[in-house]
Amino acid sequence: MTSLKTHSIFLISAIFRVGLILYGEWQDAHMEVRYTDVDYLVFSDAASLMASGHSPYKRTTYRYSPLLAFLLIPNSFLSRSWGKFLFSASDLFVGLFIHIILKQRKVPEDLCTYSLLIWLFNPFTFTIGTRGNCEPIVCAILLWIVICLMNGNVLQAACWYGLIVHFRIYPIIYALPIILFLDPCFFQSGVKPLLCDWTSDQGKTPQINSEVTDQCDVWIAFKSIFTRSRILFGLVSGSVFLFFTGFFFYLYGWEFLHEALLYHLTRTDPRHNFSIYFYHIYLNYERELSILEKLISFLPQVIVQLVLVFCFAKDLLFCFFVQTVAFVAFNKVYVAFFCGLELKLTG
Repeated sequence: MTSLKTHSIFLISAIFRVGLILYGEWQDAHMEVRYTDVDYLVFSDAASLMASGHSPYKRTTYRYSPLLAFLLIPNSFLSRSWGKFLFSASDLFVGLFIHIILKQRKVPEDLCTYSLLIWLFNPFTFTIGTRGNCEPIVCAILLWIVICLMNGNVLQAACWYGLIVHFRIYPIIYALPIILFLDPCFFQSGVKPLLCDWTSDQGKTPQINSEVTDQCDVWIAFKSIFTRSRILFGLVSGSVFLFFTGFFFYLYGWEFLHEALLYHLTRTDPRHNFSIYFYHIYLNYERELSILEKLISFLPQVIVQLVLVFCFAKDLLFCFFVQTVAFVAFNKVYVAFFCGLELKLTG
């Protein structure tokens, strides 16, 4: 009965999203205020350029990986709503992965169902995908990485992580907690990594044996840092990231590197910006800030991220949650879109 109920929830939410996408097409055609996200038009234009054999970066304000434009190429010949269906399907996968994670953490069945309902029928979440924002893809892959780690699939987790960091650079903030999580105390050959158990005391911070903590030998300390799992994850994820980045650099040159990666390090926005840096950016917008000044603004964010990681890395999911909230709160550019992103990544 519970399985049928869960399937019914997914079916209804899928039909609901299809209806919203179709309604969005009608609103775009008949109303002055568009339903479709303006970024979706940018994605579609870039995909059309790529389908014609041109660089997607000929479309101004396209500042994403070419992978996104590649995924939306069917917009040009199949349906202009193809991307919306893709993003909405990813949103359904987010709901599925949330359910899987909660079940593995032994959360009571009723609470699993309520959590699923809150996600799938939340106005913030279902409008993001149906309006044409690509963030559901990122959220789905991040949750799949967590599931891979829970099941001991470090290699697969590393491949997906390298890909998603290339796709959207900000998931790099989750690298350190993952590395810390891959510790011999948590992850051993043939043993699944521990995450907090809802029904027992296993969710408490594991206590490391005092005999281990008393070891002062440098070599033992070195080996405890550079474990097989950590080296495997770092090498594989780094290789995947460098492969895709190098491949697209070969195709599109420095334009790709600047627009997809470097631009986001120095981006400023004096309008529709709710960040704590808004007034400073607004007052100094006429004066071009130096690269150093732009990078220094990341310092509070980096400090907060490090503190949170070292405090909460032993519960990976909760660590992701507090990291995301802090990342959004201390970001230089905090637009309305980020409100939805925060909800999606911490849902």
